Amino acid sequence: MAKTVVKGAMIYEGKAKKLFETDQPDCVIQYFKDDATAFNAQKRGTIVDKGVVNNKVSERLFRLLEDAGIPTHFLERLSDREMLTKRVTIIPIEVVVRNRVAGSLAKRLGLKEGGAIEPPIVEFYYKNDALGDPLITEDHVLLLNLAASPVVNQIKAWASRINQLLVPFFQERSLVLVDFKLEFGLYHGKLMLADEISPDTCRFWDKQTGESMDKDRFRKDLGRIEEAYQEVLRRVCG
Repeated sequence: MAKTVVKGAMIYEGKAKKLFETDQPDCVIQYFKDDATAFNAQKRGTIVDKGVVNNKVSERLFRLLEDAGIPTHFLERLSDREMLTKRVTIIPIEVVVRNRVAGSLAKRLGLKEGGAIEPPIVEFYYKNDALGDPLITEDHVLLLNLAASPVVNQIKAWASRINQLLVPFFQERSLVLVDFKLEFGLYHGKLMLADEISPDTCRFWDKQTGESMDKDRFRKDLGRIEEAYQEVLRRVCG
């Protein structure tokens, strides 16, 4: 497919990616940028080769999940920065799975960072920049007509299953999967995992040192951001 797909006009540009039409109406090209944003885009910057890392890590993880029976939008990695995907309609919900207390959860509930969450929890956030992507309940999802009840149930079940698959995968690579964000879409009415899974959307801590290995290094001005991304790439893809 990589040899025959023809790239067309850009149809969308977000904070971290661009989407392009192709000569295949059911497929788009997802281009990964080096642009970095935090705090609802209040902080902006560049992480050199971030797009390359996120593209390759996402490919590896999408293939892992597909092999385990989780349908994804991934079709093929076309280049260092481009991925061919199914053209899904994104459900405007960010699904966050939490294994340890960190980030907004610690601030919101006054909990100490690092504590284990057993069993892990699944949270929903409304994808709406104007509102600051607020935390919402399943009832809010239905109220806003973002997804039907069976779809919500399937999303929660898959999010938990994905977590069960990813935690040991990263553990074997000396990374603690603290929490991560997922997005889902509909492809001809069929639910599937979309977007990306990368150091941009996951919170990783080094198993030995507890050091952040993700976008928190950018958020918190910890330095050595590119090095952390490259190290995650090395551990995930070899």
